[in-house]
Amino acid sequence: MSYLLRIDSSASGDASYSRQVADTFAKDWSGDVVTRDLALNPLGHLDAAGITVRTTPAHEQTPEQRAAAALQDELVEEFLGASAYLFTVPMYNYSMPSVFKAWLDHVMIVGRTFGTGGTAPASGCPAVLVSARGGGYGPGSPQHGKDFVVPALETILGDTLGLDVRTITPELTYAPIMQPLRHLVPLHETSLAQAHDLARRHAADLSPAA
Repeated sequence: MSYLLRIDSSASGDASYSRQVADTFAKDWSGDVVTRDLALNPLGHLDAAGITVRTTPAHEQTPEQRAAAALQDELVEEFLGASAYLFTVPMYNYSMPSVFKAWLDHVMIVGRTFGTGGTAPASGCPAVLVSARGGGYGPGSPQHGKDFVVPALETILGDTLGLDVRTITPELTYAPIMQPLRHLVPLHETSLAQAHDLARRHAADLSPAA
């Protein structure tokens, strides 16, 4: 059975703009959805056991390595079982939440999810990346060039794992709550409305019944 794999990483729960836009996408998705919430159920960071088990013969593995292998097998099978992906990865301090980086480190295994000698197993599968951010990072803004989330993930998810990535970036989410940014509320509202509209259009375009 194919499904949409949704990976959430925002620590803000229902208040997360990334999650809200993803909810709009999921509401219009016509197929099955499997959700993994990394904020509610974070994965441990990749450790020595998780790295070395990838090159250690089964009969030589320690209990720690076997546990690490079991976790990686679960995550990789879940990833490769999907036919489409929805990632909510807000910008935290110019980068991605560490829980999402941990998920990537467990899933990105040479010879299994990429670097297989041919096309990556998930190559060509559609993916929607929603990345809300407190400020503005577009051309002409003071923060332009300081977005280290979307470029990195478009490289990892797109170039390395082979996914067909579509990105949605609602901006200026701090405008309603930070006095120095209050004058930017109209721009924030426009950005958010455009993000929800784009999510609906992507869902209509990518859903199995589309």
